[in-house]
Amino acid sequence: MDSFKGSLTSLEAGYAVRRGILRACPDSEVDVLPLADGGEGTLESIAPVIGGETVELTVTGPAGTPVEASYIYAASDDSAYIEMARASGLTLVPEDLRDPLTATSYGTGELISDAVRKGAHKIFVFIGGSATNDGGSGLLQAIGVKLKNMNGDDIGRGAAGLRDLAAVDTSDMIGKDVSVTVACDVTNPLCGPEGASFVYGPQKGASPAVCAEMDSYLEHFASVSGFPSDEAGTGAAGGVSFALKNFLGAEIRSGAEMVLAITGAEQAIRECNIVITGEGRMDAQTVNGKAPYKVLELGLKYGRPVFGICGITGEGAGKCLEAGFTNIVPLTRPVMEKEEAIRSVEETSESLIRCQVR
Repeated sequence: MDSFKGSLTSLEAGYAVRRGILRACPDSEVDVLPLADGGEGTLESIAPVIGGETVELTVTGPAGTPVEASYIYAASDDSAYIEMARASGLTLVPEDLRDPLTATSYGTGELISDAVRKGAHKIFVFIGGSATNDGGSGLLQAIGVKLKNMNGDDIGRGAAGLRDLAAVDTSDMIGKDVSVTVACDVTNPLCGPEGASFVYGPQKGASPAVCAEMDSYLEHFASVSGFPSDEAGTGAAGGVSFALKNFLGAEIRSGAEMVLAITGAEQAIRECNIVITGEGRMDAQTVNGKAPYKVLELGLKYGRPVFGICGITGEGAGKCLEAGFTNIVPLTRPVMEKEEAIRSVEETSESLIRCQVR
């Protein structure tokens, strides 16, 4: 199960489904696997599967002030799992102080830098929920990339700093030999009408004029650094995916697919009889690559019935059935309070399974 935002985490929803199933069919074997799309809360969902240690440190927040952040380091295979929202997330900045012109991704770079120095050979970066629109320039500065103006001084942080960019020097960049994978569930390019600034700038506090201004700065950044500004997926998280892909050679993957791979979901689905997935709302957007749809794809691959449990169904929910879901079942009581939501998920899953075993 994916999370029911505002009510239940992925695992809380999953274990509620499990309890409902066992009430209906006590002899069932039920595997609960976390599900997330790479945005805020992903680490919390996959932490029980990853194991490893939580590394806590103080980093530079998106507004330039210190914030407490953490990532997971798994010494067994020298892997680090970093959630951008913990260091550079929109929720870290009060609404009246949000300014994507000056917001920096420097803190996320500090997490990456710490992981590299700790010995990470593989780094997974989940980049949803960012407050920034700096093309990942702050992140790059934190890992040793020198971004200089005409006078040879460091440029300022944030998208606004990019207007003064004259030269890029990667000679002291760390992490060149590290394998980096980026969770990205959008296909927007860095620049243009469908780029980072125009599409995501408004939700981070930018006016139309500021969006146009930031787009020109990102275009300038791409030009000076020598990388294309129109490549699909590089506009995610205000261009952090652009920086990671082009400077560190990162592979960009679907966040949901990454989580499914980490949790071993394909093998579990191959060996089961019934798959249950879901999230707070299922509608036409669900089939546009959202996490439950990625579960559906695996279910269809192995010929398994896939049911969706959700808080509510929205416009176009019929597209879920057209895509292959066996059924979409809304909660018996669509509520937001946690304890009542848990009971409703249990009741709904119990009812669903009783219908299957008659």
